[in-house]
Amino acid sequence: MTPFSFALAHSLPEAVLAVGALVLLMLGVFRAKGGRDWIISECAIALLGVAFLLLFVGVGPKALVWDGAFIDDAFGRFMKGLALVGSIVTLILSLDYMRRKDIDLFEFPVLIVIATLGMLMLISAQNLIALYLGLELMSLALYVIAAFHRNDVKASEAGLKYFALGALSSGMLLYGSSLIYGFSGTMSFTGIAAAIQGKASIGVVFGLVFMMAGLAFKMSVAPFHMWTPDVYEGAPTPVTTFFASAVKMAAAGITVRVVMTAFPGITSQWQQIVVFISILSMAIGSFAAIGQTNIKRLLAYSSIGHMGFALVGLAAGTEQGAQGVLVYMAIYLAMTLGTFAAVLSMRVGNTYVEKISDLAGLSRTRGKMAFFLAAMMFSLAGIPPLAGFFAKWYVFNAAIQAHLYPLAVLGMLSSVVACFYYLRIVKVMYFDEPAAAFEDASPAVTAVLVVASLAVILFSFAPAALVTAAGAAAKSLF
Repeated sequence: MTPFSFALAHSLPEAVLAVGALVLLMLGVFRAKGGRDWIISECAIALLGVAFLLLFVGVGPKALVWDGAFIDDAFGRFMKGLALVGSIVTLILSLDYMRRKDIDLFEFPVLIVIATLGMLMLISAQNLIALYLGLELMSLALYVIAAFHRNDVKASEAGLKYFALGALSSGMLLYGSSLIYGFSGTMSFTGIAAAIQGKASIGVVFGLVFMMAGLAFKMSVAPFHMWTPDVYEGAPTPVTTFFASAVKMAAAGITVRVVMTAFPGITSQWQQIVVFISILSMAIGSFAAIGQTNIKRLLAYSSIGHMGFALVGLAAGTEQGAQGVLVYMAIYLAMTLGTFAAVLSMRVGNTYVEKISDLAGLSRTRGKMAFFLAAMMFSLAGIPPLAGFFAKWYVFNAAIQAHLYPLAVLGMLSSVVACFYYLRIVKVMYFDEPAAAFEDASPAVTAVLVVASLAVILFSFAPAALVTAAGAAAKSLF
C-alpha cells in the first residue's frame, strides 16, 4: 500500500463527506425547483450513514497520517461516531420542521454535511494547524445555519451573535496556538508534550489559557456561554438540536485530546482551568435555568450545566476520567436528541411548543408523549436507574479517585439544584390543567423519541458495550 492510499484508508469517512458535499451541492443547484428539494436531505442522511459505517470498516491500530496532522485511533472513532449520530438525527428531525416553516432549502443539508466534515477533521487533529482548519470549517457552516431562517428576526440575531462571538473565540484560540508554537518550537501535540516535559514557561501557560478559552466557547461552557441562550432560542429548533448534540461532541473530543496528548506533563496547570470552568458551568447551568419560561432557553442552560458535569471527569486527568467523559457524552447525546425530538413532536398547526406552560396537562392529552418526555427529564436530572444517573456516577467517581473531593461535592450539589427545573416540567405535564392539545408528530420524529427514550431507560440493564468501548477509546489516548 502506497503512503497516499494508506493515508486515504485512515481518513475515508472524511474523504467521502468532502466529495459527497460537493456532489450534493451540484445536485441541489441543478435539481432545485424554487430552491426546495427533499431528495438532498435524504441523500445527506445516507451519506452521513455511509461515513458512520466506514468508521468501523477495516479498523486497525492507531495510525498517524497526512504528515502527522491527522490521527486515526479508537478515541477519534468513538467521538466521530457520536458526532455523526447527532448529525444524522438532526437531519431526520429537520425534515418535517423545515417544510412546515417553508425553509426546506437544499443548502441546509449540505451545510450540515460540511459542518460534520469539519467536526471529523477536528476530532482527529494531531497538530495546531489541523485543529484550527477543522474548527473553522465547522464554524463557518454553523454561522450560516444559525441564521438559516432569514425572515425571522430572532434567527438573524442568533446568527449575528454567534458569528461575532465565534470570531472572537477563534482569534483567542489562534493567539494561544501561536504562543504555544513559539515557546515549544513545534505544532504537533506529541512534539509539544516532549518539548514541555513538565517545565511550563509563562508563555506556554498563557497560550494554554487562550486555547482553552477558544475551546470553551465551542463547548458553550462558562464563562464563555453568553451566546448560548440567545442562539438556542433564536435559531430554528433543528439547528439548536445540532448545536446541542453533534457540535458538543466535536468540541469535547478535541478538548480531551489536546489536554491529554499535548500537555500531559503540566496536568496541574490545565487541571486548574478545567476545574474552574467546570464549577462555574455547573453553577450557572443549575441556577440560571430556574427562572426560564422558554423551553429552548432552559435547555440551553441545561446544556451548559451538563458540559460542566462532563468536565468533572476531564479534571481528573486520568484514563478513568477520560472514560467517564466519553460515557457521559454518549448518554448526554441520547438525552439531548430525545428531548429535542419531544419538543419537535409538539405543535399546533405550524406553531411548535416554545413555553413550558404550553406543556400543561400533557399527560391527559398525549399520555405517551408525556411519559417519554418525563423519562428524559428524570434522566437529565440524574435520577436512578436512568442513564443520566450512571453518566454522573462515572465522572464523579473519576474525580473522587483523583482526590478532587470538593469538585465532586460541588457537582453533586449542583445536580440537586438542577432537579428543580427538570421536575418542574414533569409537574406541569402531570398536575396542571390541560392546555391546547398538540397534533400528531411525524413518524420519523416519533421514532427518534422512542429510540432515545428506550436507550435512556434500558441503559442500566446493558451498560457493558458502551462502557467497554469508552474504555478502549480512552486507553488509546495514553
